[in-house]
Amino acid sequence: MAGEIKEKLLGNTEENDVDGQVKFRHKLWVESKKLWIVAAPAIFTRFSSFGINVVSQAFIGHVGATQLAAYSLVFTVLLRFANGILLGMASALETLCGQAFGVKQYHMLVIYLQRPWIVLTICAILLLPLLFFTTPILVALGQEENIAEVAGTISLMLIPVLFAFIISFTCQMYLQAQSRNMIISYLAACSFLLHLFLSWLFTMKLNFGLPGALGSTILAYWIPNLGQLLFVICGGCPQTWKGFSFAAFKDLWPVVKLSLSSGAMLCLELWYNTVLVLLTGNMKNAEVAIDALAICININGLEMMISLGFLAAVGVRVSNELGRGSANATKFAIKVAVSTSFLIGCALFIIFLFLRGRVAYIFTDNQDVIDTVADLSPLLSFSILLNSVQPVLSGVAVGAGWQSIVAYVNIACYYLIGIPIGVVLGYLTHLEVKGVWTGMLIGTFVQTVVLIIITLKTDWDKQVMKARERVNKWFIPESPEQSPNEQADVAA
Repeated sequence: MAGEIKEKLLGNTEENDVDGQVKFRHKLWVESKKLWIVAAPAIFTRFSSFGINVVSQAFIGHVGATQLAAYSLVFTVLLRFANGILLGMASALETLCGQAFGVKQYHMLVIYLQRPWIVLTICAILLLPLLFFTTPILVALGQEENIAEVAGTISLMLIPVLFAFIISFTCQMYLQAQSRNMIISYLAACSFLLHLFLSWLFTMKLNFGLPGALGSTILAYWIPNLGQLLFVICGGCPQTWKGFSFAAFKDLWPVVKLSLSSGAMLCLELWYNTVLVLLTGNMKNAEVAIDALAICININGLEMMISLGFLAAVGVRVSNELGRGSANATKFAIKVAVSTSFLIGCALFIIFLFLRGRVAYIFTDNQDVIDTVADLSPLLSFSILLNSVQPVLSGVAVGAGWQSIVAYVNIACYYLIGIPIGVVLGYLTHLEVKGVWTGMLIGTFVQTVVLIIITLKTDWDKQVMKARERVNKWFIPESPEQSPNEQADVAA
């Protein structure tokens, strides 16, 4: 009798274990689908957008080594600086739109979309002197004068790209918050293919050289933006687009403050590689070093497109679940996103360790540059591995609205640890580029560990309450005709 009871108990335990495994697999499958609905188009879009820069760099590299170095400086120093400010300030939109969509304040999304258009346009105008005075700025930073002169010409031609960032960042975050970003990937793919064709036509066939490549680049940035605007305005988001609103001009100062904290967080990350390029420009044989480093940064940047896709996806998932009031779902979404991105990073780490300098042939036929890329490939591989986790954790911060906290972490880890160690290793021990990059990798590693600890120690129930307070603070009633169900959702 006792044996039978024991067998039944064991049988029930096994059945419960099986049921638990089935439920977990189903939960994992559902969350993975929600994650990839946002991540897949976001990754594809970022690959296409980054591919525009890679294609431009590849064709400009065949125009001349000086032009390639100048273009690399403009994009990795000046436009990255401006990009960091605008993207960082726009990331406040991701927090607000995601949490408002989660709590079903649908009419607020269009107001959140239009406010950054005003703020970021003013910001872009204030950034124009960077492009007007590129040559003296780069010379003052220690870059070679012949490279700085060409960079000055390039930066003036790329002013339209600066303003393209405004529409691009804001529309993407608005659409991602609603998981309606497939249209962005379609437009990005069309733009990339057109850019590839026009770059070949203008530089190789018609011999327009540098102006031809830059003209194609400008078109490639603006075509998707016009498509996104038409999609939003012409009925692509009927639930959230209610037309242009004067409410967008209200409460702009709180938007500026939130945008500044968001901007500080992402700027400090995006400018980190810029410091690496600037420090390299002061070393011996700077042209070869900058070209090789630019190729490595481009390859690392391609992998970063995957991580940034997950950054966007986990930001949406975290903000949506916090808006809905589910702490457990928020934690599970974070675990799935970080694990998925890390597994992809491990695979790419192995691949690039094996490839070494072979990929450099895509960008240049200069053997000195190719050899330098091969020498830097182990550092590139470790950068790829770390970057598979760190941006995803930053996405958690964006979704939860912790941008100011992460900004302080970035200052400490990047600028008080990474860069000083890099300078010591690069200049005092004469490891040059490898030393600087090693020090900066140490900074990234410390930052990743700190973000993991912060995420693990977070009280997510408390974050749910903070999210509800945030959306209620910014809430503007839609109209007297607002549905009773929507009013109940807001009041809950």
